Amino acid sequence: MKSKQAISALSALAHDGRLAAFRLLVKAGPDGVPAGDIAERLKMPPSSLSTNLLLLSNAGLVSSRRDGRSIIYRADYGAMRDLLGFLIEDCCSGSSEICTPLSASLATRSAVRFR
Repeated sequence: MKSKQAISALSALAHDGRLAAFRLLVKAGPDGVPAGDIAERLKMPPSSLSTNLLLLSNAGLVSSRRDGRSIIYRADYGAMRDLLGFLIEDCCSGSSEICTPLSASLATRSAVRFR
């Protein structure tokens, strides 16, 4: 991941509504959630949700697919891992004493969560 992509992703997540939507989608898993269900769960007006999902999508953090009359949104786990990896590598600057415990912790949590 390049700096510009990381800035775009972090900017997209730097809003309460977008962060809430992204967290919901991450927790929902790879099947995703219909837009209407996201709006209902987050008690967010559809127009606000649409804007938030568009910004997350433009940042590469979510994707969508049509299922009949519904649009299903899902988190892009690869993009999320790339962002976290970029932050770990860039911020740690090769200092293994800082990064190794953090990256090991993330790997363990990821393996447990998606079994």
